[in-house]
Amino acid sequence: MSDAGQSYQWSMPNPVDFVPQRVVSLVPSLTLSLFDLNLGHRLVGVTDYCTRPEDRVKNIPKVGGTKNPDIAKIIALHPDLVLMNHEENRREDAEVLQQAGISLWVTEPRTVQDAINVLWEIMDVFDDASYSERVRIMEKTLDVVRLAMSSQPPIRTFVPIWRDPWMTFNQATYLHDVLQIFGLHNVFAERERQFPLKADLGEVDPLPTDSSRDMRYPRITLEEIVAAQPELILLPDEPYLFQEADAKELYQLDIPAAHLDNIYLIDGSLLSWHGTRFAFTLTELPPMVEDVHEKLGHTHEDKSD
Repeated sequence: MSDAGQSYQWSMPNPVDFVPQRVVSLVPSLTLSLFDLNLGHRLVGVTDYCTRPEDRVKNIPKVGGTKNPDIAKIIALHPDLVLMNHEENRREDAEVLQQAGISLWVTEPRTVQDAINVLWEIMDVFDDASYSERVRIMEKTLDVVRLAMSSQPPIRTFVPIWRDPWMTFNQATYLHDVLQIFGLHNVFAERERQFPLKADLGEVDPLPTDSSRDMRYPRITLEEIVAAQPELILLPDEPYLFQEADAKELYQLDIPAAHLDNIYLIDGSLLSWHGTRFAFTLTELPPMVEDVHEKLGHTHEDKSD
């Protein structure tokens, strides 16, 4: 990720006043959500990373990656709407598509509720709420899980999203909100990214604050991880594919997560995919979190840190 560049704030609300019939999705989580909402038949193009649902997306034309889409191929598909996301896609690609006269919808959910609101808006835009009960059930389950998780003390949690150098996220992100729902305290919630890289790693003084730079994803050192004393570490398989070797390295650190065997490899889509995929997050994460509470000796009555 470059230290230079344009402002990262470039979301575009739904621009259409018609019911889209030919859609290109450049966002894997939105591709899955369209299928889950019975709208997958509107898709005429998806990215190479749109892998779910596997049996449905395999026959849809591919238009390249999320960061390097084939613009000419997208235009040739004659979409009446292209779905994008400010985190996963590039502003310069959006500008080229816009100049070609294509309507764009660039989403920017910062919280789980934001993402659920996008699902309701999708059903409204596509004038099809036949699967709205799925979203209602997800909302109700979210309320139940949030209440259940709030009855126990927060678990100090570290979730890297990259390494060499290690990178994580702060409180101004969707990922942070997901952790909060499950009673997981992001140990780097207050940490902002510094520029240049050496400043982030504490080797030089940082440059002055610049609002055009994205400060939500700090690069951190192993020393900072140790100082944060996480009780739980989750290693997702995307955007970086963390593996057993990475877990083994972290197990060498003098931290509670290592001492209590609380370092887990995890399906990254459970944390980072907004939309209908979150329904699986609500069922998959609670049992793991409960196991960690048991290892930490927490009870439902104990709310002390």
